[in-house]
Formats: sequence, C-alpha cells, structure tokens
Amino acid sequence: MRGERGERLKWPERLKRRKEPEEPEEREGLVRSEGPEEKRPEEKPNREPEPAGRLRRPFRLSLPRTLPSSLSLPLPRTRRAQRRVAQGLMLACVVAIAPATWMHTTADARVRTTADAPAREVAMVFGAGLWKGRPSPYLAHRLDAAAELYRTGKVKVVLVTGDNSRVEYDEPDAMRTYLTERGVPDARIVSDFAGFDTWDSCVRAKKIFGVDRAVLVSQGFHIRRAIALCQSAGIDAYGVGVDAKRDATWYYGGAREILAAGKAALDATFRPDPHFLGPEETGVAEALAAGRR
Repeated sequence: MRGERGERLKWPERLKRRKEPEEPEEREGLVRSEGPEEKRPEEKPNREPEPAGRLRRPFRLSLPRTLPSSLSLPLPRTRRAQRRVAQGLMLACVVAIAPATWMHTTADARVRTTADAPAREVAMVFGAGLWKGRPSPYLAHRLDAAAELYRTGKVKVVLVTGDNSRVEYDEPDAMRTYLTERGVPDARIVSDFAGFDTWDSCVRAKKIFGVDRAVLVSQGFHIRRAIALCQSAGIDAYGVGVDAKRDATWYYGGAREILAAGKAALDATFRPDPHFLGPEETGVAEALAAGRR
C-alpha cells in the first residue's frame, strides 16, 4: 500500500489510515432550510483514567471530635476532685449490689426442693396473677408444688396469700379452688386476702395468722427474697424454688428482682406496717386443730 506521494507505508500506518473516518466534504452554496435548531448533547470532558494500581479512597463519615458545649459535662481537674468522683462511683456500686448480696447470703442455704424440704406445719404460697379467673401458669406451678408437699405429709395446712383489692380479682379464692381440685381438703386451706406484696404476706402470716415456721413456695427467681423477708418478719422459713420455663415472663421476673432486692432491704431494715394489718385471725390454728382430730 502506498501513500499520497506514492511512497510505501509501513504496516502500523496502514491500520491508522484505515481507521480514520473520512470527513464529509463541505459544499459551498448550499443553504439549510429554516427551522428549529437541533440540540446537540453536551460533550462531557473525558476523565483521565486512573492508574491500574491506584485504589479509590473509601467514604468516611467525619464526626466531631468534641461534643457541643451544651452536652459536655464538666470533669474534675484537680487530683482531689477526681479521687472523690472515683470514690462516689465505688460507693454507688456497693450500694447497688449490697441488697442482692444480703438476700443471697440469708437465703441460699434455705432453698430446697419438694423432695428434701423440711417438715413444717404450714406451707405459704404467694400469688402470681390470674388469667381469666384461673391461676396463671406460674401460680399453677407453685400450687402444684404445695399440693405435693401436702400429699407427702411435709405440711398439714396451706396458707394461700394474694391480692383481693378488687371485687373482680380474687387470687386466694382461685388458689383455693385449684388446690381442692388436686386433692387438698378445703378445711386445710387458709386464705389471706391482703397479701399485696411479699413483705405484707410475711408480716401478716406472723402477726395475723400466728405462723412461726413455714415452707415457702415460689419460683426460683423470687424464693430468696421471700425467705429473706419472712426471716426478717420473725418466721423460721425454708423455701421451695419451683422450676419454670425460661420465657419472657421468667426473664422479666429475674430483672425485676434486681430492683425488688433494694426495696426488700429497706423493708427488712425499717419494718413498715403492711398496707392492711387488721385483727388477728385463727384460721391456721383451727385448720391445724382439725387435722389432729
């Protein structure tokens, strides 16, 4: 292949000549017809390709290194002030864990099962809510354990203590019905209708019903607090921790005990009167006497 002047072209130049598009010849004297001008797309400037070995920088969210002055807390600058802050934090931690430590120290050795619980005349069952007038699953497990203690001769009377602050809500009667359906004689069941919380139930069992020794029945996460409070109320108490399915209610009860331990420590220290004390009742003594006949 030869060029314009007839010289012989080299091979790369031949390819270059073939690839170059031929420009249309401009014709003079031709006039375009009038009409709207065609808009040509804007040509974007070609970006230079990045080198093959170069990596793009990842996107990073820049955050302020310091908080706004309205949110920042003044920190102690002197060594003495810093020491006081550290001592205050340590004291707060001790105060937070002290009630739980007291509760476990008092009750751990007194937690038993239905098989190895000591023989006592009275079993106390704490209320745990009703579902459509019937004991909730957690309360039903407690009542099942109390019925087993009665059948095996470990206890002679069952004291059911719960909330009856409203006419339509009666825990003690629902507990009584459940126990009688499982073979516990009605004459051996005593109801406490003012057991609004654990401390009230323990104090009323001691002062109103004359209970000196008892086996307490509740779930594992609650039984230690019940033992510690009944011991503070003057009852020689052992407890049966009933197993329960670890569902949302179980985890809620365990978390609640962390806060309830503080209130229990205050109740054991200051010994407040129950919400409703009332006159003494002879229900437990009469049930025990009926059993001896």
